[in-house]
Amino acid sequence: MQSNAALEYDYSLAKKFTFLTILFGFLGMLIGTIIAAQMAFPELNYLLGEYGTFSRLRPLHTNTVVFGFTVSAIFATWFYIGQRVLKVSMAESKFLMVVGNIQFWLYFVGALIATVSLLLGISSGKEYAQYEWWVDLVVVVIWVLWGVGIMGLIGIRREKALYISVWYFLACFLGIAMLYLFNNMSIPTYFATEGLGAITHSVSMYSGTNDALVQWWYGHNAVAFGFTVPIVGMIYYFLPKESGQAIYSYKLSLLSFWGLMFVYLWAGSHHLLWSTVPDWMQTMGSAFSVVLILPSWGSAINMLLTMKGEWNQLTENPLIKFMVLASTFYMLSTIEGPIQAIKSVNAIAHFTDWIPGHVHDGVLGWVTFMIMASLFHMAPRMFKREIYSRKLMETQFWLQTTAVVLYFTSMWIAGITQGMMWRAVDEYGNLMYSFIDTVNVLHPYYTIRALAGVMYLIGFIMFAYNMYKTMTSAKEITEEPQFRTPMA
Repeated sequence: MQSNAALEYDYSLAKKFTFLTILFGFLGMLIGTIIAAQMAFPELNYLLGEYGTFSRLRPLHTNTVVFGFTVSAIFATWFYIGQRVLKVSMAESKFLMVVGNIQFWLYFVGALIATVSLLLGISSGKEYAQYEWWVDLVVVVIWVLWGVGIMGLIGIRREKALYISVWYFLACFLGIAMLYLFNNMSIPTYFATEGLGAITHSVSMYSGTNDALVQWWYGHNAVAFGFTVPIVGMIYYFLPKESGQAIYSYKLSLLSFWGLMFVYLWAGSHHLLWSTVPDWMQTMGSAFSVVLILPSWGSAINMLLTMKGEWNQLTENPLIKFMVLASTFYMLSTIEGPIQAIKSVNAIAHFTDWIPGHVHDGVLGWVTFMIMASLFHMAPRMFKREIYSRKLMETQFWLQTTAVVLYFTSMWIAGITQGMMWRAVDEYGNLMYSFIDTVNVLHPYYTIRALAGVMYLIGFIMFAYNMYKTMTSAKEITEEPQFRTPMA
């Protein structure tokens, strides 16, 4: 049997998806920065006509970040991690290489078509599920191809035990497959009317409250199985590899995994508090959201305790900074969400800017930080070159950390201010403030958010430049580093 050191891994697919991760990350964050600026300065809505308005760009932003940037990163890290923890090379199976390359090209072309469709206003109008039925079919094929690749690699593995990261990637595949299929069931309107619009559009198979329930069962768990589960899988691999420390508790990792699988699935109805959804279902969503703190913090604490006795690495290795801060933001986001799911808090928070504040401290601070750290760790091992600039990485870290803090604090203040102003009444029971009063009060916080977006985008451009220079002109290395990533 080949030893792990003797194996020559095939990183061709990991490299391709790394390129897409950087491309979609830049596009998604650029559009996000533009729409943040539009909230502060509404005249920016009219620079590009109807195609540059907030309503057209916002779905582009969310879908590019979710299905472009994050999913590309999931694929890139799987084709890297999967080979190494299973001790088998993709090159050993021509079938898996063919399947992987079909997956890549179908994904790339499909992503471009899907993006253009949203820009043209072809949308189902459902959050995180705006793609129409014909795009959904392509998504399903891509996902099935990835599943074939995962199962195929597991089938020819040399390592008998499945490391915890593989569990999380399997959960990502199975969870999103189930959720996407059920929520996106629709009927093309071609069967009712004629014309191009009838071909490209559809209506949901669900209606009314049922549609809302299925949508947010999907919507919240798209975050669970896209922004949480695979990212936890990444950190369970990359933090021990980068730090040289064994995971603090393997048992805790398994308890957290099964807790997350069971609890997360039933928390989605907290998006529908104070609506026409049955009260027992609202209460269930709130209860499961609060319980969700346990498995979420279980994983995060496991990561932080992995660094026990080695905290000096925070000052020596910027990649450890990224990963530790990512874990910290994960803890922050997964206590904030349950707090917002408590009915009395939700009465103030819902529909306010506190909600996007919560989403973005998770996505920017946890998901994106961990993805960038993962790609930084992978780059020297895939391209046989050291990281181009440690100083640039340090600067990026502090710039983006400042940006995230500015973003979520401005949105916290704006959201709570909104909620309180909407509920304020005078001695006669009349509303004290009009909607436009709240808009005027919030303008400074929208400006701060736009500034934070610009800062974070600049940090991502630094990351992309550092990665590009690493791939093309950094100092070559002769031996693969076992732990700490070499950098200039």
